Amino acid sequence: MKHILRFIWRIVWKMLLFCFLFSIFITILYRFIPVPVTPLMLLRVCEQYLSGNEIRLKKTWVPYSEISPQLPLAVIASEDQLFAEHYGFDVKAIEKAMDNNEKNEKKKKKHIKGGSTISQQTAKNVFLFPQRSWVRKGLEAYFTVLIELFWSKQRIMEVYLNVIETGDGIYGAEQASQTYFKKKASALTQSEAAMLAAILPNPRKWSPAKPTPYILARQQWIISNMNNIGKVDF
Repeated sequence: MKHILRFIWRIVWKMLLFCFLFSIFITILYRFIPVPVTPLMLLRVCEQYLSGNEIRLKKTWVPYSEISPQLPLAVIASEDQLFAEHYGFDVKAIEKAMDNNEKNEKKKKKHIKGGSTISQQTAKNVFLFPQRSWVRKGLEAYFTVLIELFWSKQRIMEVYLNVIETGDGIYGAEQASQTYFKKKASALTQSEAAMLAAILPNPRKWSPAKPTPYILARQQWIISNMNNIGKVDF
């Protein structure tokens, strides 16, 4: 029995070691090459196939230098205003989100508010499937530490803006810009960048082509924050 347990432990230990080394390898690799596909993209394709809908996966990778500086500023103003300063986690935002979620739970509201930074969202989008569990949150935290360690802030933003879901089957800043505004991402104005940032929390429900009153109000709030921040400086 002891021999069997030792054998199983060796297999488990080797698998864990392999996963650990591979996670470091793939993180370092993605520092230099475009991310070809993400788990979310694959999940969406499977959902489309199983529902009998047209398979849509539109994405165009562009370097950070070919994205309007208005867009990084807009997502920072909208999602993570301390992005350039923290090391992957915004403790105050997490505590605030947990407090709000606890209050909503007591009031039996289903809305769950996240406190994820852009670094955490990038780690989740690139390496993990979207599901709510403590295991996934733990892995998200692990990969967040890795990308903060091996990538620059500009690289994190570059990857984020290239893999983020921006519509049904639409991913990344360039494809979103071409789809909604008929222009390259490098030509996005402040208003257009703020509109794209406004729909990111739920890009399959909201669209820059048909903004709701809520999205228009959110766009103005983002523009106000953008003006207050001034510029992105990594």
